[in-house]
Amino acid sequence: MSNLFFRIYIVLFAFITQFAFAQEYPGGLSEGTLKVNESNIPVKIYSTTEIIALNAFPGNTTDKNVLVILNDSNLEPAHFDSGNLILEKYKSSHYQFFDKNFKLIDTPATKDNITHFKYAVKSAKPITESDNVTLETSFKIWDPSKGIKLGPVTLHFYSLMFVLAFGLGYILMLRIFKIDNVNQKYLEPLFTWTLIGTILGARLGHVIFYQPELFKEDFWSVFLPISTKNGFQFTGFSGLASHGATIALIFTTLYYSFKIIKKNPFWVYDRIGIVVALGGAFVRIGNFFNSEIVGKPVSPDSPFAILFPQQSSEYGLTVPRYPSQLFEAAGYLALFILLWFLYRKTDKKYQQGWLFGLFFIILWAVRFFVEFLKEPQGDEFIQIGGLNTGQVLSIPFMIAGVVIMIISKKFKITQAENEKPE
Repeated sequence: MSNLFFRIYIVLFAFITQFAFAQEYPGGLSEGTLKVNESNIPVKIYSTTEIIALNAFPGNTTDKNVLVILNDSNLEPAHFDSGNLILEKYKSSHYQFFDKNFKLIDTPATKDNITHFKYAVKSAKPITESDNVTLETSFKIWDPSKGIKLGPVTLHFYSLMFVLAFGLGYILMLRIFKIDNVNQKYLEPLFTWTLIGTILGARLGHVIFYQPELFKEDFWSVFLPISTKNGFQFTGFSGLASHGATIALIFTTLYYSFKIIKKNPFWVYDRIGIVVALGGAFVRIGNFFNSEIVGKPVSPDSPFAILFPQQSSEYGLTVPRYPSQLFEAAGYLALFILLWFLYRKTDKKYQQGWLFGLFFIILWAVRFFVEFLKEPQGDEFIQIGGLNTGQVLSIPFMIAGVVIMIISKKFKITQAENEKPE
């Protein structure tokens, strides 16, 4: 038995060691190949969302062949003058500009076309309009649009994923209530309290655990999707923490269980856990679209390597990284499938709390291990034994899951009791 545990330890140690040590990219430059007709031109690739860094880059690099990936935060029509000055600086440093399809842009920038400037390229031999240009890299480049444009309004993909999470969650819970013969009138208040607990708890959790300075610097942004720090601005909520959402959901569900549906809270938690696992996967996919919660730098030859040109500078240099959002989303999706199978095909749903305990253990274990691949989220002011804030906060939830599974034996009910009409 001791040999078995030793082997498990070695496997885990090898896994963590392989992923924990970050690849280094001097100067924040990755490498690729610019194919111009039949010629292969090795290029250094650079990208940043920081205007100051982008503006300074032409004077800081001595490489002959360089490709700079521009994005919307660099060249916004609302800030045309500053964006145009940057383009002029690159032009004076012998850079050429291309759109997203690598078509040469020879016309001056205007407010109408400045967002078409996608690449700035400097090469030993100038590229002509008739040249066929493509970029090849050993890693993938994830540079999506912000969302779906509906006239003057843009439906952001992150918001869409959040809507899908709650929409599908509602449909799934409706199905669960029908299976358990629960009056549908209890679904609306559950949805309302879940929504309140998720949004408010996630926001407060982020501010308390990662950005407490907001209470002093921009108090209203803690509770409202606005910023008043540099003038009034609608920003949306830019920080949500799953630990905070979980704590808030525990309390709102207790209220719902005792005051509204009048069932054992573990009965409700068992079913909410199924929905939350699926919703969590959609939220992490939304993070992927937003190029946030990115992973640590990884070798460009890794099959997981992805460059996020739109990533915030708070994560460090814009270089190939692990898609930690997708790892987490895959874990949550697998958890949803497991919980749904156990709910539908076994009697575990009658052992109130068992499914919820399992949900807690696996969900937070996924979070714990994926944290080894993530860049820190804000200020990591809770660090114990080399573990970051997210990992430290996950441990109590995993322990709670084990305890809940053990005590769930005391809360068994029969199928008849479960499906007893109101």
